[in-house]
Amino acid sequence: MTTNTTDLKHSYEVQQLELLRQHRKAHRQKHGIAPILIAEHLDVPPPSRGQKLADIVASTVGSWRFIIIQSTAIVFWIVGNVWTGPDAWDPYPFILLNLLLSFQAAYTAPAIMMSQNRQSELDRRHAQNDYEINVKAELEIELLHEKIDILKEQELLALTEAVRELSRQVQTLSAQGPTPSDQKV
Repeated sequence: MTTNTTDLKHSYEVQQLELLRQHRKAHRQKHGIAPILIAEHLDVPPPSRGQKLADIVASTVGSWRFIIIQSTAIVFWIVGNVWTGPDAWDPYPFILLNLLLSFQAAYTAPAIMMSQNRQSELDRRHAQNDYEINVKAELEIELLHEKIDILKEQELLALTEAVRELSRQVQTLSAQGPTPSDQKV
């Protein structure tokens, strides 16, 4: 490769690195140097009261503590109604209990879905951010590869020139013939 082509590649590389630096600088000014996983970094508005409530409901209903407490309450409800016999507040087949559980399911399911939808949106934004980071890393790696290739070419040219110079010196020395110091006494 000629020196002119190498210079063109080098100037292109410098230009690309400068563009990358400007992009990083603008990104840092916009977002600051904050961890990627913080919601503010992804330009996500703070959750509304309804979203906060949906998150609380989802985290409460989706816990072992809730399952154990609810299971215990259902067992007490059934045992209490069975022991009181015909005077039970909810005799067998426990229609009131069924109504209460249906009511609970009717309200917790949409709250859980709202929480999941909000989390899904956050995940999409994280994925987009990860993609941008991967593209930047790929660009930087590509630029490093180009830099290494240029350095290899320059080293190869220097070695080729050194071999030519040594070959010329050997030819010059062999053309002169043996010197008196080369001859044995």
